[in-house]
Amino acid sequence: MVRYKDVVDASKEGPACPLPIQWSGPEYYVDEDCLTINVYTPSNKVDKPLPVIFFIHAGGFYSMTGRSDLAGPHYLLDRDVVFVAINYRLASLGFLSAGDKYAPGNNGFKDQVSALRWVQRNIAAFGGDPNLVTITGCSAGSISVMLHMISPMSKGLFHRGISMSASPVSKAPTPKHQFHLAKQQAEILNCPTNSTKAILDCLNTKTWRELGNSLTGFFDSAGDPIGLWGAVVEQDFGQERFLTMQPLDAIRQGKMHTVPYIISQTKHEFFWKAYSILQNQTLTDRMNSQFEQAAPFSFLLPEENIQTVAKTLKEKYLQNKPLVNDEASAKNLGTLYGDSVVGFGVHRLANLMCLHSKHPVYYYQFSYIGNNSHYQDPKTGKPLGAAHHDDMIYVFSLSYQFPLIETSSPHSHKVDELTAIWYNFARYGDPNPRPDTPELGSLSWPVMKPDQRKYLDFGDKLTIQENMSEDRFKIWEELYPIIY
Repeated sequence: MVRYKDVVDASKEGPACPLPIQWSGPEYYVDEDCLTINVYTPSNKVDKPLPVIFFIHAGGFYSMTGRSDLAGPHYLLDRDVVFVAINYRLASLGFLSAGDKYAPGNNGFKDQVSALRWVQRNIAAFGGDPNLVTITGCSAGSISVMLHMISPMSKGLFHRGISMSASPVSKAPTPKHQFHLAKQQAEILNCPTNSTKAILDCLNTKTWRELGNSLTGFFDSAGDPIGLWGAVVEQDFGQERFLTMQPLDAIRQGKMHTVPYIISQTKHEFFWKAYSILQNQTLTDRMNSQFEQAAPFSFLLPEENIQTVAKTLKEKYLQNKPLVNDEASAKNLGTLYGDSVVGFGVHRLANLMCLHSKHPVYYYQFSYIGNNSHYQDPKTGKPLGAAHHDDMIYVFSLSYQFPLIETSSPHSHKVDELTAIWYNFARYGDPNPRPDTPELGSLSWPVMKPDQRKYLDFGDKLTIQENMSEDRFKIWEELYPIIY
């Protein structure tokens, strides 16, 4: 741990963790010395410690950052909260794992734990309440939030959780290592692959820039696979372990430190991935002729029983019809991408947690379509759905891609609603209206229960519905059965 003798000027943002220069641009501030924390406080004077909202950024564990262009505090600081956004090491630097003493894995998660420990030690100096910390995250950050409820390293470091659009429990168990990715990283940088030690000895001679830029070599021309690195169940080599057992087992056995929890997904998640296939004839032909071979890579499916799985998905989602570049194929293939990559896992997480958590679980679907989206029609510039990450537009000022939503905007009420939900939840562990959050009107959002699976639909209006997309998720439950 670094201890500074003198006052440190922390008024400027630190760098992003290593990313490909093709993604960040040559002028973007990127450096290996990237484990920084951004702390934001409201300008008004408050006479008691404020709830802390701690954000873990998205990006598949290989991209994005906690810098203010991706996690801008402007909307949240209209509420009386202290907001914290963090970086953690990405890709091979953060998640390389070989299941041995040389690379047991989970370094990026341990970075997150270090940041949470820093908050416990220091946030009071910024007006924050260390006994009222809400950990939040989208996508990779969403997975992280749930894993912190299981990790022995994270116990006592937070008091609420919000997971948006991803789950660590889905179709397959969490692996003990990802040596195949370590080997692939070595091959991309012309390193030997005969042992973990040989791989690491060689990778240690490479610059962080070489490691960051090598990331593009992991993906095909359609940008698949969407997911690569992730958590591993660490074997004991004498190190402090972030994850010591299967998340599914921990949930079912109650071996977790649960807190009040909000779980969500967007209505159209990864629908736009269909266009990257259908607007490329070569990729369309490959998906049609080699669906069984393409499916594990594109839809993040286990290889086990892939013949039956691929046959079922092709029948249920694509009606056994060849894919063509039209609206019907785009809708069907886009729904398959969304359900497989995000939707089913989130469904499974919500159902497990409402059954086994000692604390309330709230579930919502973000279906609102405003002026902006993370996927906009190239011809019209207009959104086509509520895509993956789109609820983030109304929580953070995402200046890297979107204009600020002014109070005069017809969409500003969505910022008010979503930040009010976060504010109430951070304070009380209950997102429902309080006298100082009239934006939520007469909302009465019930706790999700195993036999009453109600959820909030966050659309043009806030409405309570039941059994989110369970007709489709039943297909996956049959393909990948578990005992709940």
